[in-house]
Amino acid sequence: MSGAGGLAIALGCVFAVNLLPAFGPPTWAVLVYFEVSGDLPVVPLVLGGALAAASGRLVLATSSRRMRGHFSAARIESLAAARAALTGDRRKAAGGLALFAVSPLPSAQLFVAAGLLAVRLLPLTAAFFAGRLVSYSIYVGGATLAADRLGDTFGDVFTSPLGIAVQVAMLAGLVALLRVDWRKYLRNKSTTDPQARPTPLSDEPNEPLDRARSPSGDATARPHDVARADTDHEARAVELTGP
Repeated sequence: MSGAGGLAIALGCVFAVNLLPAFGPPTWAVLVYFEVSGDLPVVPLVLGGALAAASGRLVLATSSRRMRGHFSAARIESLAAARAALTGDRRKAAGGLALFAVSPLPSAQLFVAAGLLAVRLLPLTAAFFAGRLVSYSIYVGGATLAADRLGDTFGDVFTSPLGIAVQVAMLAGLVALLRVDWRKYLRNKSTTDPQARPTPLSDEPNEPLDRARSPSGDATARPHDVARADTDHEARAVELTGP
């Protein structure tokens, strides 16, 4: 299996694997398998493999986004609140791109979540493509060494306790994304977070007196300022009456 036909089969398998929402084999292992067994050219295999993987994930995320049409208005608003919390500024947005580019977490559930949250998919897919282009180059470039791990890698998808636990945890995260009322959760968190509470105007007692107006018109005069104004007023009254 070599030549253009073998390359097309390899890229088709990569695309299909990346359509799976969970428990799919690592794409690098699929590429190494075809490189070792079919003696395929490395550069087209790596470039085509990264593009096929990114295309499969994009289709997966787009399909997940279409599920939003079956959600209630309350759930859509909850997902909107979660999206705002996760992508509310440039720092968070950059962190999201890095997550898709270099994260060791299973990317399938990340793309499903991105689709459910209705975030912009093309930047995430581009970051995923760039990251996979580097990792696939390393694996396929060292195909002879990586080939020794293929049997264990494919088997670990279904037999490794750690691999299964990670997949289950990611799926549970998707369920929580849909089931939790993020509007209520984020609102309660903002009211219980000490850093989110407004700073009190004064630590002194008798706050209403703190707002008494001073003779100069200062609306934030303190009690001692009011007492000083009263003393000055009494002094001026003594001067007017005289002995």
